[in-house]
Amino acid sequence: MIDLSIIIVSWNVKEKLSDNLRALFSSQYASFEVWVIDNNSSDGTVRMIKKEFPQVKLIANQENLGFARANNQAIKQAGGRYILLLNPDMRVFDDTLSNVISWMNCHEQAAVAGCKLVDENGAIIKQVRRFPGILDQLAIILKLPHLFPKILNKYLRNDFDYSKSNRVDTIRGGFFMIRREAVEKIGLLDERYFLWFEEVDYCRRVKLAGSEVWYANAAECIDLVGQSFKQLDLVVKQRYFRDSMLKYFKKWHSPLEYWILRLAWPAGLLIAWLGERIRVKSRTKT
Repeated sequence: MIDLSIIIVSWNVKEKLSDNLRALFSSQYASFEVWVIDNNSSDGTVRMIKKEFPQVKLIANQENLGFARANNQAIKQAGGRYILLLNPDMRVFDDTLSNVISWMNCHEQAAVAGCKLVDENGAIIKQVRRFPGILDQLAIILKLPHLFPKILNKYLRNDFDYSKSNRVDTIRGGFFMIRREAVEKIGLLDERYFLWFEEVDYCRRVKLAGSEVWYANAAECIDLVGQSFKQLDLVVKQRYFRDSMLKYFKKWHSPLEYWILRLAWPAGLLIAWLGERIRVKSRTKT
């Protein structure tokens, strides 16, 4: 059995994916396979992979199946002791894979782990979150952080020390390492989520099963953050986010909390639409 199966779900980010794959295959680490699941990209991604990276195990979907369902296509076939869900806009360093595997080997209590994420200038990208609650998600829906910047400090774990490895509630899905035993025990990603909340849901299931989620400071990776998402209109992104949030709360929270959020979302979408209109007019004038 190989050590690591790396699974990348891609949608219209050919150049970023190419950089990602080039970095992976230049890595010091050798015992891994790479799966790319392309969600019906229109930018020549499939053609690029076949030509430049024939060693990649490619699944070319004829429609956009979303994040969870596409990842599950490869998880079912992956052969590694560990499975790494990696966004296409990530870029590993030479020692990222070796460091994270070494850390996982020494921390058997970690069913899921993420590493230190940095931007292209080396600044830390804050990724650790508490499990979503009714108050923080309501604040997000109604865009209250724009008026009260500290309102989400507790949810966003602004006090978290990224210089130390620690057990956490959730880590970012862009670099999401899962132990094979966890997959066998907990199962696949919940395919009810098309985009967003898949990793939060999985971390919740890990905790419910008595296992642990960790932030591991031992490894580092560049995260270009949401290159696929940037292609979507703001209101479309908000609708994807709304649908996943409501599915999460329907699954894990009381009917009352679910309905409070559901009733708040029309106002949230209106605020998002108005904000986008104001930004467009502002750009037009300048």
